Order: sequence, then C-alpha cells, then structure tokens
Amino acid sequence: MACRVLPLPPPPDPMDDVRARAHQSLDAWLDELAPLFDQPRAPSLRALSEHFTETRGHLLGGCLKALTEELYADFRAQRQINCPHCDKTLNRKRLDRKRIATLQGELVLERPYFYCTDCHRGFHPLDHALELARGVHQYDIQEKLLRHSAEVPFELAAELVGELIGLPLSNHFAHETTLDVTTIADIDTVLPTAAAIRQHIETAKNAPDDKPVLVVALDGAHEPTRPKAGRSEKRGPGQWKEAKGVRCYLALPDERIVQLASWHQIQDAEAMRRDLVEIAERIPQEEVHIALLGDGASWIWNSLTKAFPCGRTILDYYHCKEHLYEVANAHYGDTPQGVQWVEASLVRLADDRVGDVIAGLRRMQPTTINSAQAIDELIIYLENQNNRLGYDDCKAQGMPIGSGGIESANKFIGHVRLKRSGAWWVIENGNGMLRLRCALYNGTFQRVFDNYVKLNVAGRAGTIR
Repeated sequence: MACRVLPLPPPPDPMDDVRARAHQSLDAWLDELAPLFDQPRAPSLRALSEHFTETRGHLLGGCLKALTEELYADFRAQRQINCPHCDKTLNRKRLDRKRIATLQGELVLERPYFYCTDCHRGFHPLDHALELARGVHQYDIQEKLLRHSAEVPFELAAELVGELIGLPLSNHFAHETTLDVTTIADIDTVLPTAAAIRQHIETAKNAPDDKPVLVVALDGAHEPTRPKAGRSEKRGPGQWKEAKGVRCYLALPDERIVQLASWHQIQDAEAMRRDLVEIAERIPQEEVHIALLGDGASWIWNSLTKAFPCGRTILDYYHCKEHLYEVANAHYGDTPQGVQWVEASLVRLADDRVGDVIAGLRRMQPTTINSAQAIDELIIYLENQNNRLGYDDCKAQGMPIGSGGIESANKFIGHVRLKRSGAWWVIENGNGMLRLRCALYNGTFQRVFDNYVKLNVAGRAGTIR
C-alpha cells in the first residue's frame, strides 16, 4: 500500500500574535471611552481631541510592546551568551523589567540579564539590540526635547514636549539632555561636510565654469556669562563676553543667499582663527570668488586672510559710515553741511578714492579738542583700511558691502536663545547651546543627534558576539 505524504503545516505568522495583542490594546482603550457616553452633554471636538492625546499612549504603547516583543523574541528567550569582553559562556541570571517612555507611549519590557564574574560586568543584550537609552525617556523623546530646548528655555521646552506626548518631563531632564548632546557636539559634526558644501556651490552655478560669490563674514557679539558654581553655592557676578561668529554663504545675483556654514563660540581670537582655518578646508576655494567682510578689527582681518588668502577683504560699509558721521557731528555739529560732507566722502570711498578723503580730513581746521581727536582717529582708521574700500567695484562684481548677514546670524544663533531675561550662562554651557543652534542652521542637527545616540549605544557594555 502506497504511503501518502502529508504537507507540513505552514509556520506560524508572527503578525497573528501582534494583531491579537494590538486588538486587546484597542479594546482596552475603547473601554476608556465608554464614560464619555454617560456625560449629560456630549464633549466638544476639542475635548475629544484632548482626551485622545491624553490616552493614546495606552493604545500605541500596547501596540509597540507587542511588536517589539515579537520582533525580538529570540533576545527575550536568550539563556546563554558569550561575554563580549572575555568570550566566556554566561548563563542568564534573571529577567529585569524596564519602564520605557517613547513618543508613542509607555511600555514595560522584560530583558534577560547576564553577568560575567571574570570581568565583573553585567549587561542586557536586548538593550543594545534595541538601542535603548539608559533612563526611562528614549531617544525619540530626547530628540524632540532637544529641538525645543534649542529655541526656548528648558522649563518651557519640557512643558511643551510633555504636553505633546502626554508624559511629564522636567526642566532638569531638558537641561541635562542638552548638556549630554552638546558636550560631544564638536566642530566636525556641527559643520556641513565638504561634499555638502560643494553640492551647494555646484547648484548655485549658472554654468559649469561659473564662480559664485562666497561671502565669509566674521564678527563678535557679547553674550551674558557667569562663573561656574554648585547648586548650593552663591553664583559670582555675571560678565558680558564676546562670542565670535563666522557665517559663510553664497550671494546670488538675484539677491538671495544660500547658507553654507555658521560657527559661533565664546572664545579668544586665536581659537576662532583655528576654527576658521578648519572651515576653510571644507570649501573648494578655487570654485568661488571670495568676499571677506568685517568691521575693521585687526583680529578679524588676521583670521580671515589666514584662512582665505585669496579672498578680497571688504570693510563693512555701514561701520565706515558710522565713523564718518562721528567726525561730522564733532566738527560740523548737527548741520546740513555735516551731512553733505559725509555723503561726498562716501561717494569718494565708493570710487576707491581714499586718499582724497584723507587729504580733505588733513585740511580740516578743528575748533575743539574732540573734533581734532575724531579727525585724527578717522585718518588712522582709513589708512589702515585703505585697500578694503572701493564699494562700487565690489557691487559690480556681485560682492556685498554690508555685514548684515553676520549681524543677523549673531541675533538668530546667539541672542535669540542666550540673551533672555535673567539668563546668565556658564561659558561651557553657552558654547554648547551655540553649537546646537549652529547645527540647526547648518542643517546638521540630525547628524549631531545621531552621533550622540551612536556614542551612547557603543558606550554600553552590551555588544553581542
């Protein structure tokens, strides 16, 4: 009698269990809606939406737990593993419960725990596989909190994100998360890559051999700082310290600008010069015409010309104009003659006739000590800036003559966050916030945060062999 071969039953579908558990979570969540029907008046749409926001974590957290436990069933069932440090075979010690909060809701996972008596180290392999954060609040929450903390005070950031996800967050957690991320955010991760900068330049070209105008503007702006002190210690007096900032952007013929890179730090001129050299190494200088803008300070020109030796230095037109008006007010007073002298001098400077302006200043006959001092100071100023004027020629070449780009960067990168009522920053923390805000405007925030996650995951001794 012939034998009949019976087909093997199909393997179980892992989604069947996920669906069943998700339906249980849905039923439990729907049961929470039942009291809404017992109210004397039906809730408004706004009230219903708020109720969904407050309770959706119960539903989504249950679904997330079901999916996670099914996808990582092998890790949850582990009873033996080799120590990632000495390769010794280890037996599972116990199952540890971990409360986890995500943007989708809360859940509790049981994770096998292993301990190596030779290395004196314990670890949860599932934590490493899932890339779990050490605390309760996971990296998706931390990322949202970090973005808000870069824009508003930590207390408000924690409140806004907490309301969004339906979980309480503390001011302290927002502050510590920001410190953790910004401490490891360096110039290498905050700046765009050389490839990204080159792509922007190529996109801005109207023809293959075209050379867009690259503007490198350098300036300083004062930010509120204070000495470092413990929580129970009295803080010392605050000081205003200069944050030096550079902004690199393309000035297009249609008057649009294309942001390339910004970098702001509370530091001395030498440190800024080194940072500027690193920025310059990422820019294909042979592919652009370079305009170097500054307000006349010697440290600015020294830093710019060191990093961009082929660039054209341009004295900010409006700073130059301010110096002219100082002389006009001191010599002519508030008179039409003073205004006429300023306008005539600006025309000559725009035509690169600096010598004519200086000669006119020497012919002036001051009537007061203040007037004589103002005239002498302007002569020295113009002599030092002699090769940085010629504004008409700059405009003809498509180069800007005003440093508005870096002035605005000082405001939206530094002042908007650091200059808040009552805010005084420890320099390290203030610099961390400046790096974070630079990353936002450089388009590198995600890279900075991903690097933070990567380093934290790698730092946990749970690597599996």
